[in-house]
Amino acid sequence: MPTARLESPPRTHAPTATASAPRSFATRLAAPLALAALAPLLACGGGDAEDESGSGAIKVGAIFDLTGPTSDVGTFYADGIRGYVEWLNQNGGLDGQGRQIELLAQDYGYKVDQAEQLYSQFVGEGAVAFMGWGTGDTEALRGRIAEDEIPFMSASYSHVLGNPEEAPFNFLSGTSYTHQFQIVLDWMLAAAQEAGEPAPTRIAVMHNASPFGLSPIEQGGRVYATSLGLQLDAIEMPRGATDFTAELTRIKNAGIRHVVFQNTSGPVAVVLRGAQSLGLDLDFACLNWCSNAVLTELAGDAAEGVLGSILYAPPGEGVTGLDDAAAFLESQGSSIEEKGLLFGQGWWTMGLLAEGMRRALAASTDNSIDGDDIRRALETFDDFETGGVTAPVSFSPTDHRGMKGMRIFEVQEGRWTPRSGLLTATD
Repeated sequence: MPTARLESPPRTHAPTATASAPRSFATRLAAPLALAALAPLLACGGGDAEDESGSGAIKVGAIFDLTGPTSDVGTFYADGIRGYVEWLNQNGGLDGQGRQIELLAQDYGYKVDQAEQLYSQFVGEGAVAFMGWGTGDTEALRGRIAEDEIPFMSASYSHVLGNPEEAPFNFLSGTSYTHQFQIVLDWMLAAAQEAGEPAPTRIAVMHNASPFGLSPIEQGGRVYATSLGLQLDAIEMPRGATDFTAELTRIKNAGIRHVVFQNTSGPVAVVLRGAQSLGLDLDFACLNWCSNAVLTELAGDAAEGVLGSILYAPPGEGVTGLDDAAAFLESQGSSIEEKGLLFGQGWWTMGLLAEGMRRALAASTDNSIDGDDIRRALETFDDFETGGVTAPVSFSPTDHRGMKGMRIFEVQEGRWTPRSGLLTATD
């Protein structure tokens, strides 16, 4: 099973990267649930479908959660994907000569049946690649994705989706939930030892009521915890709950002091405020979907001391890989500080897929590409650099888990602050 090891932070690919940069998460976002309200989703970047001469726009399908239970984070992520496509199309397209991406996108409200319907619709309309969202829908679609030969990147980092034997056309654009969980457990044990405290023997995992929530536990996390001598208590967080007193009381009565969240920021903020009001002294850690400015905005000072799994660098880290996104947002009257980490995550997830498409086009003899061309191009990634936004990205025919690393941050005075360099999980 993977174990965490400490390495130096990822290098940036741009020669103009600054040597010293602020190390704080300088974002304060407006309440995300208000921003989620029915944003229009439609084709970005325009142009006709790719024609027989191989000169038309290349279609990519996408589903977003703008109105469902994960829209607290899904809205910003979707903005990043759409923003990247718009920016790319304005700046020479995939080939530098105007070859556009046409994004076929719609809100699916986190409903698996709606995801399946939209997938079929967009593939029927000519999409040759796809941007997904949830774990449940991505796992439900993986058989069809393989049959249709549609390269698929989603916001789900379910470990199994990175195994080409199980999901040959799925690609993980983030460190898997299983690897994140293992790194966090290692960190908690090491932190206790460093502080001279008794090592924890029992940890609660408060999780979303979905395959997403259970993914890190069921896909190797429980086995890994057992190997460390840890007992896991899986505690479901009902959707739409506005109070978690019963769950927190259960944790208190069990004598548990360490809690790991596998959920989005909104419900986690409710738990943190509840724990504060109950006067509970607990150590909290988030996997990636609650490690963002949405949490600190919603939880306020109740988020102090929370640890976070950071896969994509937040604004304020001085990485060059966010420069294009920042310039694009400034041209739109916004800023990367306002949009935050989740925008950059969506931006670079689309950027990774676009890089695969670019490589496929460069290798094409007739200027046209299909899904299998893109898959083979993605599998040439070997420590691809994102300008310091993520760990280097590698895909191969035998491993579609593009990243194995992350950093640990902690909320200090309302800001996500780095606590570690790059920590990697090794199979």
